[in-house]
Amino acid sequence: MPMAGKGMLLTSMDIDAADEQDFNTWYDREHIAERVAIDGFLEARRYVAIDAQPKYLSLYSTGSFEALDSPAYRKALAGQTAWSLQNIARFRNMIRAVARITISRGQGRGAVLGIIRIRPVPQRATPLRNALAARFAPDRHDGIISMHLLESDPDLSKSLTDAPDQPNPGAGDWFILIDGTSRDAVAVIIKSGFNSEGVGSDAQQISAGIYALMWDLAKSDL
Repeated sequence: MPMAGKGMLLTSMDIDAADEQDFNTWYDREHIAERVAIDGFLEARRYVAIDAQPKYLSLYSTGSFEALDSPAYRKALAGQTAWSLQNIARFRNMIRAVARITISRGQGRGAVLGIIRIRPVPQRATPLRNALAARFAPDRHDGIISMHLLESDPDLSKSLTDAPDQPNPGAGDWFILIDGTSRDAVAVIIKSGFNSEGVGSDAQQISAGIYALMWDLAKSDL
């Protein structure tokens, strides 16, 4: 099936090697389950870079976009555990996008995820979205399972580690997600249809990378 829900929280960060073991234990034993348990959250997935930066990536699906600014989620952000605060303070190069899932095509998810970050040209969102929708055809490509578009909300997409008044020119960026069965299959799609030339004049490509799935957790698993 296409990606569950209508909202997506995307977080990505680096962590110093000395703190990496505690960071991963925290994510796997506390943080993922804590977030999936919030009302409106459906599932979460963790990834590690194959060829990408930052090193770690997490995706949290919500039934509605509004769940990402709900009282339940804001309460969770305000009431972080001591272990959470300790690890959040260690994040480096953090990306945090609070986004709407506006296109989702295909069936299921792959073990490998391609992610392309683009910055839409102001006033060109509609033609850009239409052009991308025409290219989201996973069934035409061997090894590609599904393809999705996330459109970040510029008001809600704020890093947890930056000062509140720090400029964030990428807060409204979009993310193209490509679920595939292998690194090679995903790399072909990135290069052939969604590279810097492929997004056209309606957007600027900011970055592209490939991640491997570490594990996922659904609400029904709790």
